[in-house]
Amino acid sequence: MTTRTGTFPRTPTRRAAGLLASLAFGAALLAGCSSEGARTDCGLDACTVTFDRGVDAQANILGVKAKLIGAEGDQVTVEVAGERVSLTTGQQAAEVGGFAVTLDSVTDQEVKIRVARNANG
Repeated sequence: MTTRTGTFPRTPTRRAAGLLASLAFGAALLAGCSSEGARTDCGLDACTVTFDRGVDAQANILGVKAKLIGAEGDQVTVEVAGERVSLTTGQQAAEVGGFAVTLDSVTDQEVKIRVARNANG
């Protein structure tokens, strides 16, 4: 007969505790976004950031800072992960600091960009 020490069958209480810990970690990961003058909608690998125009708008997403530098007409300049890039609506994604950045829309009130982790980076 073999006696195993240190292994216990998982009880419903232990399973529930593990599940709650996993859920709390996931919520903390997604809640890791913060912003000033902007709204964010994030998943695990991408975020949509809507910047308010006329204010110092920035957001911390996916472990980096995204900041609206300026907007004129249909062209905007943003800074992502410390690198500046100019974007135009409909333009192919620009690679910035290991992220793919696109301009979704620009109005008199707001600028909306999408920042996604680069699959190749």
